[in-house]
Amino acid sequence: MIENALPRGTSGTATVGAGVVGLSARSGWAAHSHLPALTRLPGYELRALAASTPESAAAAAEKYGVARAHHSAAGLAADPAVDLVVVSVRVPLHREVVLAALAAGKHVLSEWPLGNGLGEAEELAAAAGRAGVRTFAGLQARSAPAVRHVRDLVAGGYVGEVLSTSLIASGRRWGPTFEPGGAHLLDRRNGGTMLTIPFGHTVDALTMVLGEFAEVSATTATRRPLVREEGSGRTLPMTVEDQLAVSGRLTSGAVASLHFRGGLSRGTGFHWEINGTDGDLVVTGDHGHLQQARLTVRGGRGGADGLTELPVPERLFDVPELDDLRDTAAYNVGVQYAHVLRDLREGTRDVPDFAHAAWRQRLLDAVERAAATGARVPL
Repeated sequence: MIENALPRGTSGTATVGAGVVGLSARSGWAAHSHLPALTRLPGYELRALAASTPESAAAAAEKYGVARAHHSAAGLAADPAVDLVVVSVRVPLHREVVLAALAAGKHVLSEWPLGNGLGEAEELAAAAGRAGVRTFAGLQARSAPAVRHVRDLVAGGYVGEVLSTSLIASGRRWGPTFEPGGAHLLDRRNGGTMLTIPFGHTVDALTMVLGEFAEVSATTATRRPLVREEGSGRTLPMTVEDQLAVSGRLTSGAVASLHFRGGLSRGTGFHWEINGTDGDLVVTGDHGHLQQARLTVRGGRGGADGLTELPVPERLFDVPELDDLRDTAAYNVGVQYAHVLRDLREGTRDVPDFAHAAWRQRLLDAVERAAATGARVPL
């Protein structure tokens, strides 16, 4: 165990200097999710950012009050003020940015998915192991208080022995239309797909609660090969699968079934059921991005005929600096940052690292192979 992963010469309470690659003056995911955590949580200081050009870096630095602006990931990684490099760029750029950070000996937090495909994920996990730094994968669904609540209920025996689990979810994107600027999500070669993003986040949380898959079978399809851009109405081809039906057996022996549909259903946004020998749990939400969805937990056990709401205990909302963000997509990201800080200061290993990310991408690869071959794929 690394007792103190902060820079040499600092204490376990030292401030972590963060540098974000991909923080744009035009707003975007990094501004909505990473920025609130890095500017609110004690123990962090946002010291640097990097963008694609000197002009865009300077504009972002001015807008967000960041002292040091770089126009390359390598420049930010080499900055002595940066302890933790945050990778918030499109998936095809992850490899270049992560390798630059590891080469500079910096800790890295990369958004999910780690690599553009299993090969890249395994390469980056191996490079991180050689670098000897701490790495963190942005699988923040497992930080959601409702998900941790379900984990605790299952671990505490609420449902008894888990017999099966079933999940149906709307992917939100990958429906009949796409947002301006979202064309890169239509091409499966770019790595940002319904399988890797909402399914990947959700299945990671499911396995945190119920254990890993032992084997998977899958059927996938692209049912909308042409989609329209919102506003302009222009049409583009979509090669990303917009239907994912995955079934399998968990290492516990429980049977699992998951179905993701592109777009939003008028019926079900998110429904996750866990059935056991002594009870049942049902988690519902507004869409299938479990890392961002608003969730409700209900359950019934013993002689109960129906379900009652099981409110998330207040103790699981354990980052008070983010209380006003509870209903936003930024909250779970911020909770993960709080756990990253604890891992760095105390040497704990609560946040998934790159080795975990590579393992999760092996599951996604197994789903793709099962769908391509029609075979049951062991893990």
